[in-house]
Amino acid sequence: MRKALYILGQLNDADIQWLADHGRTRQLRDGEVVIQEGRPIDALFLNLEGALAVTAGDGVEVARLGAGEFVGEISFVDSAPPSATVKGVGQSAVLEIKRSAIQRKFAEDVGFSARFHRALAVFLADRLRAANRRLGYGKQGDLGSEQMLEGELDMTVLDTVSQAGDRFNRLLGMLATG
Repeated sequence: MRKALYILGQLNDADIQWLADHGRTRQLRDGEVVIQEGRPIDALFLNLEGALAVTAGDGVEVARLGAGEFVGEISFVDSAPPSATVKGVGQSAVLEIKRSAIQRKFAEDVGFSARFHRALAVFLADRLRAANRRLGYGKQGDLGSEQMLEGELDMTVLDTVSQAGDRFNRLLGMLATG
């Protein structure tokens, strides 16, 4: 649920309501493809329940994502085709939010746009730092005592963790009653 902590923690309650109102819940069958590597996508997805498997070009699973994880965010930012395939594992459900709806919301609501883009930037910065650590850059001691340890959340995220969890639960409730 790490991505949800970044993204939902930066959004406000009205933004969560907008996601519930403008997203479409999709029930996935086991193995159903949500995102196909190399094929353009026109939506951002939030895993509502179950698991999603992320596979690289050779079909090797590189990640398994649980409820609360967003997928498609990199292609959302740069419009390039996805670099991985994402499939449902067992029974799962995602919230699909069309790119066109999000872009209209950006044009109408500058505050939403700023919060949403900040959330993506913070998340992607964390992912880049983690990748750099795996590659051996920024080894402990290189940057002094303020360097984050692997798996540690950024302070900007820690401040909003509780809110993010509450917002995810409220979003699930909105979708169940909507």
